[in-house]
Amino acid sequence: MLATLLAITLLHWIVLVTPGANVLVVVSMAASGQHKAAAGVTTVAGIWSALAVMGVGAIFLALPTLRVLVQCAGGLYLFYVAVRLWRSQQIDATTGTADRVSPLAAFRMGFLTNILNPKSALFFGSVFATALPPNPSAELLAASVALVFVNALVWHLFLAFAFAATPIQNAYACQRQRLNKVASVLVGFFGVRLLVTACQNRN
Repeated sequence: MLATLLAITLLHWIVLVTPGANVLVVVSMAASGQHKAAAGVTTVAGIWSALAVMGVGAIFLALPTLRVLVQCAGGLYLFYVAVRLWRSQQIDATTGTADRVSPLAAFRMGFLTNILNPKSALFFGSVFATALPPNPSAELLAASVALVFVNALVWHLFLAFAFAATPIQNAYACQRQRLNKVASVLVGFFGVRLLVTACQNRN
């Protein structure tokens, strides 16, 4: 059981520390004074891992149209996030007022960014298929899901609180327009990539 959990931990951390839309949203929200996006992303990590255990990844493979629809929704939502980030830096330039969001809105942004990416379900499904034994016990499955949730919680809270530190927030405030612009372009890129993947899966 320990060897299985160690394998899941290693694979999950490799993906966690790889910069992606989740990291960008958590970091940009935390640096602007909101760390609830981390809670949204982490919540979905637990949901996707639990669904993977129940075979949702297999459903996406069996029903490619459903996966394409979710991918399209995810790509469009990332475009929305990119526009919000770009609009935020425009507001700063014209009025000097940051486009701050409420804690609930930050949580929702993190939640939707992660939930609208079926690659997460496929990733957890492949990880569990690779690391878990043929007939895993209920205890091992529960421990695997809990481990994924804790990993995501530790990483995203670390990012949230690190970028919410006063020195980093002060530095961010000085470069807010430029950093939001960069984050907007990167998030938009992830949105395009998700839409391209959806089109490729459709053909």
